[in-house]
Amino acid sequence: MNPQPKSPALVQVRAADALIAVVPYLLGFHPQASLVILALSQPDGRVRLAFRFDLPDPPDHAVAAQIVRHAAVLLTRNEFADAVVIGYGPGTLVTPLADLARQVLPASGIRVHDVLRVQDGRCWSYLCTEPSCCPAEGLPVGTSDHPAASVLAGAGLAAAPSRSALAATISQLTGPEGDAMTEATARAEQEAVRLAAAPRPRALLADGLAAVRHAITTYRAGGTLGSADEFARLAVALTSLRVRDDAWARLGPAHKAAHLRLWTDLTAGPGPAMPLRRRRCWRSPPGKPVTGPWPTSPWTGPSPTSRATRWLCCSTTPSPRASRLRSRGCR
Repeated sequence: MNPQPKSPALVQVRAADALIAVVPYLLGFHPQASLVILALSQPDGRVRLAFRFDLPDPPDHAVAAQIVRHAAVLLTRNEFADAVVIGYGPGTLVTPLADLARQVLPASGIRVHDVLRVQDGRCWSYLCTEPSCCPAEGLPVGTSDHPAASVLAGAGLAAAPSRSALAATISQLTGPEGDAMTEATARAEQEAVRLAAAPRPRALLADGLAAVRHAITTYRAGGTLGSADEFARLAVALTSLRVRDDAWARLGPAHKAAHLRLWTDLTAGPGPAMPLRRRRCWRSPPGKPVTGPWPTSPWTGPSPTSRATRWLCCSTTPSPRASRLRSRGCR
């Protein structure tokens, strides 16, 4: 789990090499075969939003056009009018999207400050034509050894080697732990069926709300859930819209580190975790998509773990009450 930053880290970026050095810390991993969009606010010129797309391989003009149009929609929908575009990979894959970005983004009212390509430790600009500052052989760029990267690393941020490496930190459990989690989930489902049929009104709802309260209280106090059965009970409880809404309502910025630790443990933390096929906060039976409260909380901070889970959960459907908060995380 990536720790929360020790303090706000402010890095001044005055050149392409510094900008490229901070991108991995904005995303949580070192991008490869990617189109990265950085949204800038004005007049301070700060990077306020960073997102990426896979490069079409082999090149596909229709897919490239769809990617760039979607990037324009994301920027305009979030009221950004300034951006930097960076492609990671060979020119055969990057250039088609770079050319489209130079056309589509300005046509959408977005000022493109630069369009860069990065490959093998060097970068090129599609906008700069001055050989003295943008030579044909490209400019050497570093990442982890750059002073800007050192500042961010010192503030507690980290960048995984790749997106797949980051995703592996929340991967499915296998072996005895995975079997134990599957069995615990089966028991939790059986208990849910029993409570649903109980004569006491709303017994299942009451148990789910209690599971959420217990988990959040435990983690805020510095503890953890101690068994696979506790994690399974919580995951099954989160299939209830009412329980999820209650969990959302209990999240707050004062306890963001505890909430992120709970989500990480629930998915693939150091203790018992939910294997992907049993992660009820990510998936549910066909036709009933759900979402968990932790991965897309607007208060979880810049953890790469929270970023890695967004592309796994942002396609699910939250309740109306949670949708506005969740949309912030997905954007």
